[in-house]
Amino acid sequence: MGAERSIRQQMQYAAGCSNVKRKKSVEKLRQNVQNSVEYLTFPFLEETGIVKHLFSTRIGGVSDGIFSSMNLSYTRGDRKEAVDENFRRIAEIMGAKISDFVFSDQTHTVNIRKVTAKDKGKGITAKKDYADVDGLITDERGIILATFYADCVPLFLVDRKRRAIGLSHSGWRGTAGRIGEHTLYAMKDAFGTKPEDVSVGIGPSICKDCYEVGEDVAEAFAAQFPKEMLPKILFDKGGGKYFLDLWKANSYVFLSAGILEEQIHVTDICTCCNPDYLFSHRASGGKRGNLGAFLCLA
Repeated sequence: MGAERSIRQQMQYAAGCSNVKRKKSVEKLRQNVQNSVEYLTFPFLEETGIVKHLFSTRIGGVSDGIFSSMNLSYTRGDRKEAVDENFRRIAEIMGAKISDFVFSDQTHTVNIRKVTAKDKGKGITAKKDYADVDGLITDERGIILATFYADCVPLFLVDRKRRAIGLSHSGWRGTAGRIGEHTLYAMKDAFGTKPEDVSVGIGPSICKDCYEVGEDVAEAFAAQFPKEMLPKILFDKGGGKYFLDLWKANSYVFLSAGILEEQIHVTDICTCCNPDYLFSHRASGGKRGNLGAFLCLA
């Protein structure tokens, strides 16, 4: 994968990709097709030349029914052999084996785990010996960090100078708890990462136009974010209901942690606006599979 292969395949992408509803954004995610599997990439991450990455879509797998077709969850009722094959296809795109994946253990925490080569395969070919981990970091090549989604926000972090990476799952609880900041600080402690050297991708997830929340969620953000920021991330509908902008909230978390504004890249694709292309818990009423975010040092 990577920038070179993407450039070679540009003409194929234009002809082979599904139609997607997009939001206005500075960052336009690239749609890719390889062996009938469609996936999304951030051009700025490809251009670093030091990572491989992708965010999966529903297209190109072997699952059926509500899991059609690229489901990446073993826990929602899909056939194991179908999910195995779906992961094999993702690994092939990454130029790797399924035993190179390391899975998160997502429970909406802000816990971050440093992983090494001895963790390879955990969650797929080996048993996980950890729990309650929503973020993964490493500075070792060949380890594919893997986190999973169906509306929550994937956060890609790349330290361009020290060649270290982080990948975190940020739902509303993780966002209110500033998991992006926790991931950055974990990279600082483990690898000496400095905020000014980090590029961030805020990946495909539910947009503010689709994400209605109640008073409890609004209060959680009011407790953690400055008053002047609240009107930019919470939009009062009345009746105790609000629209919540997770993209803007995560951007603020990274800015306040010292990431340069020009190094924060926000998705232009909403999961809930594209339920035939991306799994969305809200759009499907919970009848769905999982998408995956994958990040690896090249």
